[in-house]
Amino acid sequence: MPSLPLPLALTARLSPVVVLATAGWALTSGPFAPTPAAGHQPSVADTATQAPSAPSATTASRTYTAAPAPCGSITPKTVTSLVPGAKTTGKEIPSTDTKLRRTCSWNALKGFDYRWLDVSFELMESSQAAEKEYQERVTEKSGGGDVPGVGDSGYSVVNLTTEDKQQTREGVVLVRVSNALVVVTYNGSDFETKKAPSTDVINKGAIKAAKDAVTALEGSRSG
Repeated sequence: MPSLPLPLALTARLSPVVVLATAGWALTSGPFAPTPAAGHQPSVADTATQAPSAPSATTASRTYTAAPAPCGSITPKTVTSLVPGAKTTGKEIPSTDTKLRRTCSWNALKGFDYRWLDVSFELMESSQAAEKEYQERVTEKSGGGDVPGVGDSGYSVVNLTTEDKQQTREGVVLVRVSNALVVVTYNGSDFETKKAPSTDVINKGAIKAAKDAVTALEGSRSG
């Protein structure tokens, strides 16, 4: 079968991607005071010093401190069904800080059908920061709808683009789980008919992958 030129938009997706992440942060808590000597009656100040400091709101709302391995977050069965012909191991995209952000991609051209799937885990300083980022991205990607029953909040949107008469339909699912964001992108094209998969196919596929990724994230939680 002769090779087929990919549309510019899809060719760009196959180029190397450098994922930037912000620097990590440190968590601290107040120390305990030494135990009073025998016979010493602790003063009010001593008692206050000996009491452990209450955890900050930021510390209490940081459930996740490291991003899970993204290429193991989507089950082989899901990868095979969504990206026929792709290696189920996927390919992790380099990140400047793998504790804060990790991304894995799968793509394949089988016959005339092309599919691309990627999943990213992004960790924020707190659940409040993650919620703010989540709301900002939902606002940017208007026209979608809520995805119930996944994480603390979920959102899905599907868009169709056409370039040189070739259609590509792409779905994006964004999920917040505590201080973490899970972002799934899934798209496809048919180079024979120049049509794109239906909205239902792309949307359901993206949501399926997002559920796998959230399960993997929740399973990585320590304690």
